[in-house]
Amino acid sequence: MSNILFTPTSLGKLQLKNRIVMSPLTRSRATGNVPNELMEKYYQQRADAGLIITEGTSPSPNGLGYARIPGMFSDAQVLGWKRVTDGVHAAGGKIFVQLMHTGRVGHPANLPAGAKIVAPSPLAAPGEMWTDSNGMQTHPAPAEMSEDDIAAAIAEYANASKHAIEAGFDGIELHGANGYLIDQFLNTATNQRTDKWGGSVENRIRFAVEVARASVAAIGADRVGMRISPYGAFNGTAPDAKMEVMYLKLVEALNELGLVYIHIVDHSSMGAPEVSPELKAKIRANFKGKYILSGGYDAVRANADLDAQKGDLVAFGRPFISNPDLVQKLKNGTILTAPDFSTFYTPGEKGYTDY
Repeated sequence: MSNILFTPTSLGKLQLKNRIVMSPLTRSRATGNVPNELMEKYYQQRADAGLIITEGTSPSPNGLGYARIPGMFSDAQVLGWKRVTDGVHAAGGKIFVQLMHTGRVGHPANLPAGAKIVAPSPLAAPGEMWTDSNGMQTHPAPAEMSEDDIAAAIAEYANASKHAIEAGFDGIELHGANGYLIDQFLNTATNQRTDKWGGSVENRIRFAVEVARASVAAIGADRVGMRISPYGAFNGTAPDAKMEVMYLKLVEALNELGLVYIHIVDHSSMGAPEVSPELKAKIRANFKGKYILSGGYDAVRANADLDAQKGDLVAFGRPFISNPDLVQKLKNGTILTAPDFSTFYTPGEKGYTDY
């Protein structure tokens, strides 16, 4: 078996030391929504990855739907992230920030003063979410975004992209997956608009494309990737009959913008619906940038899929939580430490920087 996983590759103008990507993982350690010393340590510990993609980071006060997630819109956040990127770069790593606007997946108790829960359509997300002030709370119905709201949100992504470069990031990943704002426009279960932002495939991809276009204009296409989740069912999304056509149209539009990578979410290893191998193959064949695979990989399967040219890089999520030295362990075939699920989203270093 080859060990292509551990060989260098390029991503835009970057040289990556291996093809291992640390997946974006929400860890809820950003007290006051500002990155801190603890987060710097956590990411620096994992800088052996070819590329780190940070946890979801909101481009807007409106997008801070979860407790203690970081943002990328204030000077304090830019300074906080600068510590993180300096730490990762000092350890020889490369790092992209994932821009995640939570849209309807939020609660006012988690938002700063003056912010509001917004979405393409006024449909509440199913279920409940944690708030530090009141414990578990039901998702409220969001405000339906007006044309002005949509224009403002697109501008927020562009500004956050600029802030990311100021903060020392090597690039950004637009979170177009898992039922957050970009995906809420893509998905018929969350988008019931009848204007130019909903209905047809062309209309549903418009927000994703315009956000990508604005981010590319702000910082250059070689520093912008996007994560997508076809067949996703997270946060009340659901596949529809035109979904495959829609994702292929989206990929076509992202090609025209020259995005540096597409990152496909496949949570079937965790019990989610399988992403059709045919659709993955079509996206792979049609997309001109790099293709990041994800979904319950180990070194053997990662090497096999890279050898078969199913992708260019492989993302590892949960194993990185409890194995800061994951790259070394994968290389040596060492048994991995199991994560402590009870500490995934709790404040403090326990289950975060102490593995």
